[in-house]
Amino acid sequence: MERLCKEIVDWLKEKAAEAKAKGLVFGVSGGVDSAVVAALAKRAFPENSLGIIMPCHSNPIDEEHGLLVANSVGIDIQKVDLSKTYDQLLESLDLENANKMALANIKPRLRMITLYFYAQVNNYLVVGSTNKSEFTVGYFTKYADSGVDLMPLASLTKTEVRKLAEYLNIPKIIIEKAPTAGLWENQTDEDEMGFGYDVLDNYIRNKTGPKDIVEKINLMNRRSEHKRNLPPIFVPNCKDLL
Repeated sequence: MERLCKEIVDWLKEKAAEAKAKGLVFGVSGGVDSAVVAALAKRAFPENSLGIIMPCHSNPIDEEHGLLVANSVGIDIQKVDLSKTYDQLLESLDLENANKMALANIKPRLRMITLYFYAQVNNYLVVGSTNKSEFTVGYFTKYADSGVDLMPLASLTKTEVRKLAEYLNIPKIIIEKAPTAGLWENQTDEDEMGFGYDVLDNYIRNKTGPKDIVEKINLMNRRSEHKRNLPPIFVPNCKDLL
């Protein structure tokens, strides 16, 4: 883990230098992925790492755990409550045919707008916390969790992120809590996906698992391909207007 940690920290420094950025900004949700990002960012930029706690009708325990992470790794924290912003936006939208996910996904997109505000103010890069498990099945919001400058964890499964968290001395309660995107009350990643991270991670690394779950993982991967790619660009065959 020591070597992996050093490689990620060096990579963060390198990418920031290439962009002529002074530091890093990231969301702090109280989950293990964002906690690991916070710890790695602190190692890369001890004086220029900024974590943003962004409640949006969130469970108060998320903020409590976010502050626990901040104190544990020693990062600067800014709180931006997006609840009123979310409510005001809903007042401007036609909600007659809105479904649960359309409403829920506004929250991470508002959070990304917030992160880019602080990034531009400070000349920082935005660091995302999506891991390989989530990335594989598309368990992230397009132009939100994935709308970042750097993804240091997207080659690591959830299981591997937890091991890295242990090495980085992230509080045990953070490592062991049920993963959740916090989109609605009592929501958990594994309930929503329909299988556990242990099964998903085993399939990603070893290509084996229960047939029905493997089929579901592959289906989710195919359906979410557009989320992992840039938008398609039309290329004309004719040259009449070129």
